[in-house]
Amino acid sequence: MVKSVTLREAWSGEADCLNCSLRTSVLFAGLSEADFQHIHDPIDQFNLKPGTHLYHVGDAAEHMFTVRSGILKLVQYLPDGSQRIVRIVRTTDVLGLEAMLEGMGYQHAAIALHASEICRFPARIVRELAASNPELHRELIARWQRALNEADAWLTELSTGSARQRIARLLLRLVDGERDQCQLFSREDVGAMLGITTETASRTIAEFKRQGLMREASTNQFTLDVPNLKRIAEE
Repeated sequence: MVKSVTLREAWSGEADCLNCSLRTSVLFAGLSEADFQHIHDPIDQFNLKPGTHLYHVGDAAEHMFTVRSGILKLVQYLPDGSQRIVRIVRTTDVLGLEAMLEGMGYQHAAIALHASEICRFPARIVRELAASNPELHRELIARWQRALNEADAWLTELSTGSARQRIARLLLRLVDGERDQCQLFSREDVGAMLGITTETASRTIAEFKRQGLMREASTNQFTLDVPNLKRIAEE
C-alpha cells in the first residue's frame, strides 16, 4: 500500500514521519524551512516484499529512493542471461542517483532481498534544491563518491581470492557490529554477489557452520566469529 506525504511533512516530522530515514538522512539535513515553500510533489512510502523489483534496468530515472528499512540488491544481467549483484543497499542509503542527470535510465535492477520499506521522491525536486543549496549539492557529490567506493570495494574485495575469502569478506561487510550478527541471503544470491557457483556458496557456508564460524541465532540470522573470519579474509 502506498502512502503519500509531502517532502515538507517528512522533513519536519509531521504525518508520523519522525522515525523515517528520509527525515534524518544527511542528504536532507541541511535544508531549511524556506526550501519547501514551492514544493508540492508528494513522497510515496511503501513496502516491498522479498524478490520485488523497485525498478528495472533502463527504466526512465525520474525518481530517487531512500531505504527506510531492509536490504535491496542492485543487479546487472550478463549476455547469457545470468545475473551479477554489483552491490547491496541498506537503511538510509539513497538509490537512483543517476536520476540527477536528466534523460538517464536506471543502470541496474533494484530488487528487495528482505522485506523493505521505501520512500520515493521525484528527482526533479532534488535537482531544483541542489541548484540553490550548496550543502545539498555537496552531500549529493558525497553520495556519488560513497557509491563509487562501495563499487570499488565489491570489485576488489568480493571478486578476488578463494571462495572462503570472498564469503568471509561478505559476512564481515554484512555484520552488525554491536551484536556480531548478520542476516544472510539465498545461496544463489551469495553466488551472484561473489562470482562463484551456488554449489560452491552452499558448500563453503556449510563448512563455516561446521567450524563454528557461523552459528544460527534464528531463521537465517547468524552470530559470527568475527576474529577468525577476519583471519580468513586476510589470508
